[in-house]
Amino acid sequence: MSLTVRGAKCGACINRIESAVKALPGIERARLNLSTGDLEVGWRGNLKAPKIVAAVTALGYGVSPRDQDQGASDEQREERSLLIALGVAGFAMANIMLLSVSIWAGAGEMGQTTRTMLHGISGVIALPAIIFSGRVFFVSAWNVLKRGHANMDVPISLALIIAFCVSVSETLRGGADAYFDASVMLLFFLLIGRFLDARVRRKAHASARDLAAMAHRTVMRLDARGSARSVRASEINPGDQILLAPGERAVVDMKIDQGVSDVDESLVTGESLARSATPGMHLLAGTVNLSRPLTGTAMAAASDSLLADIAGMLEAGEQRRSTYRRIADRAVSLYVPFVHTSALLAFIGWLLSGAGVNEALLIGVSTLIITCPCALALAAPVTQVVAAGRLFRSGTFLKSGDALERLAKCDYIIFDKTGTLTLGTPKLTGEISPEDLQGAAELARASRHPLSRAIVDAAGAGPIALNVREFTGLGLEGIVRGAPARLGSDDWVGVNSGRGDRSSLWFSQAGKEPVHFQFRDHLRDDAAETVARLQRAGYGIEILSGDRSETVEIVARTLGIDSWSAASSPRDKVNRLEALQAQGHKVLMVGDGLNDAGALALAHASLAPGGAMDVSQSASDAIYSGGLAALPRLISVAKQARSVMIENFAFAAAYNLVAVPVAITGHATPLVAAVAMSTSSILVSLNALRLNAMQEIL
Repeated sequence: MSLTVRGAKCGACINRIESAVKALPGIERARLNLSTGDLEVGWRGNLKAPKIVAAVTALGYGVSPRDQDQGASDEQREERSLLIALGVAGFAMANIMLLSVSIWAGAGEMGQTTRTMLHGISGVIALPAIIFSGRVFFVSAWNVLKRGHANMDVPISLALIIAFCVSVSETLRGGADAYFDASVMLLFFLLIGRFLDARVRRKAHASARDLAAMAHRTVMRLDARGSARSVRASEINPGDQILLAPGERAVVDMKIDQGVSDVDESLVTGESLARSATPGMHLLAGTVNLSRPLTGTAMAAASDSLLADIAGMLEAGEQRRSTYRRIADRAVSLYVPFVHTSALLAFIGWLLSGAGVNEALLIGVSTLIITCPCALALAAPVTQVVAAGRLFRSGTFLKSGDALERLAKCDYIIFDKTGTLTLGTPKLTGEISPEDLQGAAELARASRHPLSRAIVDAAGAGPIALNVREFTGLGLEGIVRGAPARLGSDDWVGVNSGRGDRSSLWFSQAGKEPVHFQFRDHLRDDAAETVARLQRAGYGIEILSGDRSETVEIVARTLGIDSWSAASSPRDKVNRLEALQAQGHKVLMVGDGLNDAGALALAHASLAPGGAMDVSQSASDAIYSGGLAALPRLISVAKQARSVMIENFAFAAAYNLVAVPVAITGHATPLVAAVAMSTSSILVSLNALRLNAMQEIL
């Protein structure tokens, strides 16, 4: 059974939900994907589905039947709601801070009536803002409290409510202390983190939706009379007859029954050169038919195709990443119990020492306010924003905040070959006379074969030969400058080379010796230097490619990479990553094709070039442009950002060690608390800005 769970926010939620479901009799598996909210449950026996739903709802989470389209719209609505709440809190905070500055500046001179009026106006602004924007935390806290549980939203709600109520009490009795500004500021910063978290989770889910969209395209199915009808890929069953027209992409695995055509398998295998498809051959989902219609038999349903297998790998990778505990999560888990316990002890201690309830409560709330987690809330986000801005200016787009932390911990890098280390398109190599090049180009301009396109790119614009005909799997034939000519395989032009090489063509013309055209996928200009820099920095380097062995070996030897694998399927790449991770390695995957998507999602961190397909970009943590030189820069910034985050959290901890005793002993006036809280936030931000001036360390 597949369910959608609402309200899960962290790794602790995953453990709580999975443990509750697994405790039911007969449950064999229960896995929650935090990014998508999808809960997959499998069981044997007489267990009824409502019991599974009840086990989850008893923990305070919402449950509904899984609907991918509905899930996407729910995520968008949640993100939009958080953005509106953030805007309201920000508007209220800005206006209340203006009034608070007036009160601070007039301390000692401002009359009680004026001060009370300004506090009252602040309260009028704060009340609707806290009710409207704070409902995100209040509803979550109430849902778990009424079931006897607690989560992070409980202490947050408590701090907001107590700070507001004490401020109202102080205002009504004409006191000098009110904390409307601090409570709304706390709400604003907490909503920033909640909004960013929701956006990251929606972006992570986008990769699975992108792949699902590809897998749900229409297919031309042939009936018993040979008539074609367009149906959804999900309606195809094993044994159905399929028509694959030129330019169409196969969305189910199929066996060719009739027809001969060139096919592009670059998204599936990484092979940059087209191959000839003939009856009896198998085509994997994701393959593009280039030249002639093909008919074949579906070998599996769309749910069992290569695309579905890759979608499963993407979901497994997102699930693994969602359990990653960020530095901020670990800091908050220690910070919140410490602060709230201190505030409670301060309140009880002052009561026992003979202070009045109002005075004791005021000191307890002062402890909460002076230790307002502004510095803690800013420690990671500000660093991430500064780092992301620096990377963006150099052509790299960072997609998630915790990607910096994961990138900084990687020690092993796997590269795809085609389109990553190489340009991804064949280029003409060797010396060819201008006359022969132009002659071959007259035939090549009539074809869309990748090798023909390479000849045209080398020759430039020009005429097309007369009476050109293309013979799939063989080559082209036509009249060039008044004489019959052919461009294609060695057998096609009458050369007995015995090679059968897909990376070369022959051009023959009546009365002339055949000319050999050779092609190669060239390395990127900065590939050698980038690999050398990474090796000097101590990273293990490996190539995993779906391309042919001889091609991968040449690239690996040229770059000085000892470890490489060729003809690797998407599953082979995932298996290799899992083997490395079992050895304790933190793997960084760099790739651009559909065959890399599963490995990109599963890796500890992943990168994709700007020209990669959408699914690969969605599955990666960052997208770079401007060549491979972006990799050492990105890793350097990630390592420096992680160091700055740790420094910021250390400062926040040191600040609280000083501030808490001051607040508990009753020595923190509102002005001191406000200045201390603001100063801590400013120092954390200034420390993060140092990232812009740091030099690359790789």
